[in-house]
Amino acid sequence: MTTAAHATAAHATTGHAAAAPTCDRETSVTRSLLGYGVIAGPVYIGVSLAQALTRDGFDLTRHAWSLLANGDLGWIQIANFVLAGAMTVAFAAGLRRAHGGGWAPRLLAVYGLSLLAAGAFRADPAGGFPRGVPAGEVSWHGIAHLASGGIGFSCLVAACFVLARRFARRGQTAWAWSSRATGALFAAGFLAVASGAGAAWATLAFVGAVVLGWAWIGALALHTYRNA
Repeated sequence: MTTAAHATAAHATTGHAAAAPTCDRETSVTRSLLGYGVIAGPVYIGVSLAQALTRDGFDLTRHAWSLLANGDLGWIQIANFVLAGAMTVAFAAGLRRAHGGGWAPRLLAVYGLSLLAAGAFRADPAGGFPRGVPAGEVSWHGIAHLASGGIGFSCLVAACFVLARRFARRGQTAWAWSSRATGALFAAGFLAVASGAGAAWATLAFVGAVVLGWAWIGALALHTYRNA
């Protein structure tokens, strides 16, 4: 083979190697972490609804999902809180890697930690659930559960508005408005259940807010994954 032929072959080989996709470990890890944000919501909502529809005495219009942590099968909802919290923290880590830091990943990480705390500190029985268990005095773990929820929900709302501002700066109008709407509606649902004194409309409004919040997290995770 002539020198010119060798050069041509070498150029072709180099060009082929440059065109071939490379395995970027950093991107792979980031996408793996973001993937947890896609599945966290469906897992949490699915497990919660399955229990809500099958647990004796549970009423979706009267009882918050947190109450499912009580009773003989309470360990299922406790595990659900812990799993959803761990996946949310992992997603927040992936978001931090993809966005290069900022407040949004930190706020979402705190939301994930609040879910872990919600699993560690069980909500007190209320509203006749579990069946036959009367509501008593508020316990220390019940107070801790409420506090962790308040902190976590506040951080989720704040993350919505922080990211809305970032999307607006980038000219991503649809994402900016949807993030603002999610934050506002979630805050309204949380305030409704906090002040509704167990009214059916307030409980259902909060359930809708929780589903909306998880849908936003899943959509954000998928959007970031595709652009990572």
